[in-house]
Amino acid sequence: MTRLTILFLRACLALLAMPIYLLSFLGVWEPFCKKVFFPYFLEKLSVIHNGKTKKQKQELFRNLPDFTGPSGELKLLEIGTGCGANFQFYPPGCKVTCSDVNPNFQQGLSRSMSKNQHLHYERFLTAAGEDLHQVPSGSVDAVVCTLVLCSVQSVSKTLKEAQRVLRPGGVFYFLEHVAASPSSWKLFWQQVCHPTWKLVFDGCCLTREIWKDLEEANFSELKLQHISVPLPWTPIKPHIIGYAVK
Repeated sequence: MTRLTILFLRACLALLAMPIYLLSFLGVWEPFCKKVFFPYFLEKLSVIHNGKTKKQKQELFRNLPDFTGPSGELKLLEIGTGCGANFQFYPPGCKVTCSDVNPNFQQGLSRSMSKNQHLHYERFLTAAGEDLHQVPSGSVDAVVCTLVLCSVQSVSKTLKEAQRVLRPGGVFYFLEHVAASPSSWKLFWQQVCHPTWKLVFDGCCLTREIWKDLEEANFSELKLQHISVPLPWTPIKPHIIGYAVK
């Protein structure tokens, strides 16, 4: 019965979003979404999300300087940099390599860079999280991934790449929205919204249990906490936050 209810409500939501489904069928929506809509949407969402998670992010990145490499420089790679929402939380002098599978965030990224001149920006890579071959193995002290693992093709492959590029003793930071608790109303609505949400928001998946992938990855230490981010009228309130050491 619940499954039928979910399917019925999915159909109702798809009906409401029919123009987007039609544009997708015609091959118009995806390029428009990647070039125009999603970069604009993500920049606006990042401001709201940062406002709701500022204290958690400050606490999360507080120990970043502790992972400075033997050279005395802190080399950081961010997977899915987007508009640079995390720059303000990185310590002065940090050497940042930005990467994103979508190269169309440049305007928002430039604005964020100009506001955060306490950092050294090394380069920008157009690369998927699952394939960071442009980054040498063991070459960075920290990898950061926030609101990204929901939309990668493979969470496990992305985590393997993060581990590969980290030096021994390096750290992987994460803050991701995830599936809600089993049998909860939040999970019910996530399941209802999932197909249309994924189409509209450039492949973002609502029901991934990302904590399981992190637990199964071969990190030597994992600090993980489930939190709820107050984002009214959205299905992305449940989050996980923490870090893992190679």
